[in-house]
Amino acid sequence: MAALIWLPLLLPSLLAALGFGLRRRRWTMWLPIAAAAVVLLAGIALLVAVQGSGAVVTGAGLLRADPLSAWLLSVVGAVAVISLWGGLPEPGTEERAGGVHAALLCLFLAAMTLAVTADNLGLMWVAIELTTITTAFLVASGGGRNALEAAWKYVVLGAVGVAIAFLGIVLLSAASQGGGEATLSWTLLLQRAPVLDPALLRVAGALTVLGFATKAGLAPMHAWLPDAHSQAPAPVSGLMSGVLLSVACYAILRVQAVVDAGVGPELMRILLLTGGLLSLAVAAGLVLTQRDYKRLLAYSSIEHMGLLALGAAAGGQLAIAALLLHMLGHGLVKATMFVLAGRISSLTGSHRIADVHGLLQRRPDLGSPFLLGAAALLGLPPFVTFFTEVAIVVAGFSRGLTLPFLAACGLLLLGFAGIARQVLAMTVGAGRVRGAAGGSAASPSTAPGSGWPRRAPVVVALGLTAVLGFAAWPLAGTLLAAVAALGGVR
Repeated sequence: MAALIWLPLLLPSLLAALGFGLRRRRWTMWLPIAAAAVVLLAGIALLVAVQGSGAVVTGAGLLRADPLSAWLLSVVGAVAVISLWGGLPEPGTEERAGGVHAALLCLFLAAMTLAVTADNLGLMWVAIELTTITTAFLVASGGGRNALEAAWKYVVLGAVGVAIAFLGIVLLSAASQGGGEATLSWTLLLQRAPVLDPALLRVAGALTVLGFATKAGLAPMHAWLPDAHSQAPAPVSGLMSGVLLSVACYAILRVQAVVDAGVGPELMRILLLTGGLLSLAVAAGLVLTQRDYKRLLAYSSIEHMGLLALGAAAGGQLAIAALLLHMLGHGLVKATMFVLAGRISSLTGSHRIADVHGLLQRRPDLGSPFLLGAAALLGLPPFVTFFTEVAIVVAGFSRGLTLPFLAACGLLLLGFAGIARQVLAMTVGAGRVRGAAGGSAASPSTAPGSGWPRRAPVVVALGLTAVLGFAAWPLAGTLLAAVAALGGVR
């Protein structure tokens, strides 16, 4: 069973080395897709394995797969397959996707795998820092001054976040000395939580969560996210929004479990409620006047991360299970939306909402899935995001958090109005889709990206998102096992 942990770590790393060595070969663009498929299959296999025989431990105890980490590994793999498959270069443009780009994507997947399988807070910190390094180069690969500026902004703010998290980790290690030998193992920290130094634990937990919240894009540490996601190539934006933010949220959940077990849930609840409501407020305020559709999707990511923070603050089986399912649903939809945004950008030569009108009429192969994806982001039925958002809100009210969740509902409505207004203007608004040279868009039958091989990942992702809400009951055992891996709920 240990091979199921090592395979998604080592194979993407080997494929990255192959990409660096064969940087001018066109077929290297398939390497990240192969790596993503391996991560997905390993995650699913681990989900089955840990349900039957318990957690899988290897690497002298540094690597561990329990139901929670196996679920996150499956989410990473599923979203990466959709984003990278859908983001394949159009026929005739393969030379733009070099081996170095493919290698960085493979390293990114290996780093996220390490982050969710590490049974050591320090090792997780290293893995998340590695994601910052790889994605900074990927953001800059978008080309142009704006992409380079976004990459530097991401590096600087990301470095501040990981530095704060590092300080929190050091203090957490110091706090663990009260229970014997110092440790950063998730398992041991959770077992020793009642005897950890409470004063150090409070400070350590607050700093660590604040640092990882920067990577999760929670306000007020969100400033890097709109620039990075809007300037990166579409598949990279899909990966960053769909899974990188969720991996950072996973780290917050692990820290929260230890702090709650040691000093009670009040501290983490206040921090997460504050970050969640601020994120919803920032997103609601800015989507109303947004002029760039890729930045619109980026602010939608901030909104959804705020919702996840509120779910973590509420706690309890219902909220955490809904939160984990929401990670998968949001990741699949957001990967699809960024893929479609990339195709719309190639068609129009612009990211401006004002340059895109009448997609449903002129390019139904783009307009229809874009409108459906927006409906999923807005939490409309039958998409799984509807069920998970309702579950999180119900859990918040049932836990006595009436005022914060009433405010959250109001902010979600504002965000709904802003995103719906912009998407409807692009899809059903009057006018025509302007081509890159100012002419009419190509007809759907002849336009790039209209063939079934390129439509397939979009159809698969939206179809899964529509079905997942009704599959929640069969997944209940898996989700509750993942919740139990956090040491119970408070």
